[in-house]
Amino acid sequence: MPGRVLALTLLLASTVVAAAPPSIAIILDDMGYERSRGEAALALPEGITYAFLPHAPHTGDLARLARRQGREIMLHLPMQTVDGRPMDRGGLHMDMDETQFQRVLAQDLAALPGAVGVNNHMGSLLTRHPGAMAWLMRGLAEHGDLYYVDSRTHRATVAEQLARATGLPTSRRDVFLDNDPNPVAITAQFQRLLRKARRQGSAIAIGHPYPETVAVLARELPRLAERGVVLRSVSAVIAQQRRQGTWQASSSPSQTVAKNSKRLP
Repeated sequence: MPGRVLALTLLLASTVVAAAPPSIAIILDDMGYERSRGEAALALPEGITYAFLPHAPHTGDLARLARRQGREIMLHLPMQTVDGRPMDRGGLHMDMDETQFQRVLAQDLAALPGAVGVNNHMGSLLTRHPGAMAWLMRGLAEHGDLYYVDSRTHRATVAEQLARATGLPTSRRDVFLDNDPNPVAITAQFQRLLRKARRQGSAIAIGHPYPETVAVLARELPRLAERGVVLRSVSAVIAQQRRQGTWQASSSPSQTVAKNSKRLP
């Protein structure tokens, strides 16, 4: 009899989880560059998550406005690219030793009080390096209850994998909304986001505070309820993924470089 009760309880619990509506999270990156675009982005419906560059000229004022509005904010952390593009101030790169790496990371986090998560800005080189990503995730774990979202700026990224291995709440970007800033293309990517959410149970998109992106979101987000989709913060979607079992711990590539060396090879 106890076994039957347990089985029924598990069945009911799984039914409740399965009945949850599909969820989307939208991250607007590169916040802090331009005040007017940032203010327009913050006028969008509640539920969007805003990723601020740590030392952009308007990060302080816009992040304070976001916090007053009760918005979820995250650190948009600059990282080194394959093509050598100049990084924003506060960037992490391959020439750092671990002491420098952790010092810059701490300064970036301190520049954005109230941030609850992190994603990478650029980083097509650094996110492929297991040693650097192990340093990053250990550093984030030491700064409180932060999550990490892998922006997936390169297909060979190991960032999400190392976040899981460290035990951080984590997920990945499913859709880029505005690589093509044409409103028609942004709308098509938004529809793709909804399809992924229905298929997977949830999906995360990354966009930018472009006027075209803001206009598409202002038009499309109020229609989510009639489509049976819910907009949630990134932290809520990550929690949902963990409850539904789509978040699973995984082993990482060898971390001996990060553990045994003071400088990245």
